[in-house]
Amino acid sequence: MPAVAAPWAPEVTSRGSQTAIPCLFMRGGTSRGPFFDARRLPDDPGVRNAVLLAVMGSPDPRQIDGIGGAHPLTSKIGLVRPATDAANDLEWTFAQVQPGGKDVDTSSNCGNMLAAVLPFAVETGMVTPTGDRTTARVLTRNTGMVAEITVATPAAPSGERYVSYEGPVSIDGIPGSAAPIEIAFLDTAGSVAGSLLPTGRVRDTVEVPGTGSVDVTLIDNGQPLAIVAAERLGATGYETPAEIDADEDLRARVEALRLVCGEAMGLGDVTERNYPKMTLVAPPRDGGTLSTRSLIPRVCHQSIGVLAAVTAATASVLEGTVAHDVAAAVSGTEPTVCVEHPSGALDVILGRDPDDPRRVTRSALLRTARLLMAGDVLVPRSVWDPAPTAQEKSS
Repeated sequence: MPAVAAPWAPEVTSRGSQTAIPCLFMRGGTSRGPFFDARRLPDDPGVRNAVLLAVMGSPDPRQIDGIGGAHPLTSKIGLVRPATDAANDLEWTFAQVQPGGKDVDTSSNCGNMLAAVLPFAVETGMVTPTGDRTTARVLTRNTGMVAEITVATPAAPSGERYVSYEGPVSIDGIPGSAAPIEIAFLDTAGSVAGSLLPTGRVRDTVEVPGTGSVDVTLIDNGQPLAIVAAERLGATGYETPAEIDADEDLRARVEALRLVCGEAMGLGDVTERNYPKMTLVAPPRDGGTLSTRSLIPRVCHQSIGVLAAVTAATASVLEGTVAHDVAAAVSGTEPTVCVEHPSGALDVILGRDPDDPRRVTRSALLRTARLLMAGDVLVPRSVWDPAPTAQEKSS
C-alpha cells in the first residue's frame, strides 16, 4: 500500500504580483474543477466571485487565462468547510461559471461535484477517517440539501488511513474504473423551487412563442427540471450532444420553453440562471427506464447531472407526467430507475413513502472521484490581495 501524505492545508501566500491560493483540482463524477477550503477565500461574496472568475479564466469562451475547461461541465467549483452546526460534518457551496459569462451562480447544486467533497475533506484534514469506510453528512449551502457520502479509506502500512481512488466501479462517461463513492440524498424535494411539483400538478400545458402549446412536467427533486417529450420540439431524444448543440433552431425552441417554464415554476426571469435544466425525454433504447437529453442550460450535457437524473427518475415513476408517458414500467417502494443518457446510463434507487407515492424520501447512487492535482492557483493581486490577513483565514 502507498505511504500516506500529511493533510494538505497550506496558506494563501503572495507570489510576486500574484496571490497563490491553495487548491485541489478534482474530478467528481462526470465533472471536474478546483476545490478550495472556503475559509481561505475572501469573506466578501463580490471579491470571492471575482477571484473565482479569475481562477477559471472567465469571461472567455476558451478560458485561456485560467484553469476552466471551456465547457460548463469543466467550469465548476467546490468550496468546502467544516460544518457550522452539530447535525452535519461538512458543508459545501457549489459554484457554476459559464466560460463566456461574468457571473458565479451559487443558487443550484451539482451531484457529480458533490462526489469529490468528502475526498477533499480527508485530503485536507477536515475529516479524519477511522475505518475502512468513512461516512460524512454533508450540507449543501446552495439549497439546504443534506447527503450522506461514504468513501473507501484503507490503512497504509503505517496505520494511517487515506482516500483510495482505485477500485472496480465504472460509470458511464468516465474511462476506466475507480473506487465507489456512495451518495444517499435525503428528502431532496423542492431544493430550489420550494416543492417537488412547484405548480402542484404532474403536467402543465404552457404557451411558448413560436412553438405553441407544449405539455411539460415541472419538477424539483434536487434539481429543477422542465421535462418535455423530445418529439414535441422536433427532436428524437436520441441525438448526440454535438447534434443538439449544432441545431440552433432546436436550441432556440428549448430556450424559449425554458424561460416560460422558469416563470411557471415561480423562479422568475431565469435568463441568467443555470436552471431550470431542460430535459428532453424519449422511450428507452438500451434496456433502461427512460432516455434523456439534458441541457445545462443551453449546451447539451455529455451525460446527465446526478441530481437531474434523480429528478428525471422521480418524474418517470409519477403517473401522469410527461416522463411517465414514455418510461418503461418500474414497481415497488424502492425501485431502481435506469436513466439513459448520451454516454450510457445512470441507475438511481428511489425510496418512496408507501403512504404517499408522490413523496420520495431517499435517493441513492454510486459515483467516483479522483484527485488530479494539488498546488496553488494564481490570480492577479489586483483581483485579491489578502495581505496582511491571510493567516487569519485558517482560524
